Amino acid sequence: MKRFVIAIFTIALTFSAFSPYVQAEEKGVQLTESAKSAILIERDTGQVLYEKNGHEKLPPASMTKIMTMLLIMEAIEEGKLTWDEKIRTSEYAASMGGSQIFLEAGEEMTTDEMLRGIAIASGNDASVAMAERIAGSEDAFVEKMNTKVKELGLENTKFQNPTGLPAKEHYSTASDMAVIAKELLKYEGITKYTGQYEDYLRQDTEKKFWLVNTNKLVKFYPGVDGLKTGFTAEAKYCLTATAQKDNMRVIAVVFGAPTPKERNAQVTNMLDYAFSHYKTHPMFERNVPVAKVHVSKGSVKELDAVTSEPISVLTKKGENIDDVVKEINVDEKVKAPVKKGDKVGSIILKKGSQVLSESDLIAGSDSLEASWWQLFKRSLGHFTKLD
Repeated sequence: MKRFVIAIFTIALTFSAFSPYVQAEEKGVQLTESAKSAILIERDTGQVLYEKNGHEKLPPASMTKIMTMLLIMEAIEEGKLTWDEKIRTSEYAASMGGSQIFLEAGEEMTTDEMLRGIAIASGNDASVAMAERIAGSEDAFVEKMNTKVKELGLENTKFQNPTGLPAKEHYSTASDMAVIAKELLKYEGITKYTGQYEDYLRQDTEKKFWLVNTNKLVKFYPGVDGLKTGFTAEAKYCLTATAQKDNMRVIAVVFGAPTPKERNAQVTNMLDYAFSHYKTHPMFERNVPVAKVHVSKGSVKELDAVTSEPISVLTKKGENIDDVVKEINVDEKVKAPVKKGDKVGSIILKKGSQVLSESDLIAGSDSLEASWWQLFKRSLGHFTKLD
């Protein structure tokens, strides 16, 4: 579709002397000595602050569940799943080994309870139960996982299950895992789950089950509120962590640390580095209307084009921004039907010719195809105005 620029504004923030980010590795900073691979990014911009072997394919273990949680959150936002819906556990789901919340075949838990079991206790049984509910089977859910991988433009990730249990050709990279985590963190409610250190399931029964977060940094590092650990004999100790301080959220990923202590120490090094050297300047929150989009033959003639994610500019500490230009592009011709969440344009932040940030604009609501009667009334109104 053709696009046109509907607005260009200078964002006057009374700051000065902006300079682009510099990757930590370029200055010889070594933050993750014993990990096989690692990456550190700022969430809003996706800018890389540190990287070590970030594109090396490795087994992600239970960090796989970041994608599983992403598809759960998407299903909820799309209205295909509700928080209080009871999810039945199949015999297959109940048979999962490894980390589990010990679901029994036929047992039911709500989506909310299942997600707590996944996010806090890394429940393989809960992950498979949710996969079967969303897609009908584990295999069909894995297809959805890999479809989402392609949608995100990731070339070095392939999933074989929703749990991270060892499987041939089940791999990802630190870079790809950071992107998946960035996408999950669009759903602000997810950290309500991943950021809990402990909780209980089956609270008022004889089978009360204590959940303790496998990510100990949630308790011991101020600002950490997720996301997911991982361990298998092959993968060693892995962690994708996120923390927020002073409007800045970062994501740190470690693959293949030799011990949980070293894994946590190296993630702590990255978080400390980010918060001591960089600063985020927020521009827009998620779901903020920034333009109108005309819908041809739609039941609603105009829709809000809203931000698909938080949008910010990143600088080093002590540096500021000035003369940042906001460029809003919307599709010139959008035809019904349009679903809430469909891409309808883009928003770009620039300084001179340098693109600082580019993000999708999405439809803020639905517009179905207009009925013949709606179209007739519109045409009648058009002729009446001409008279």
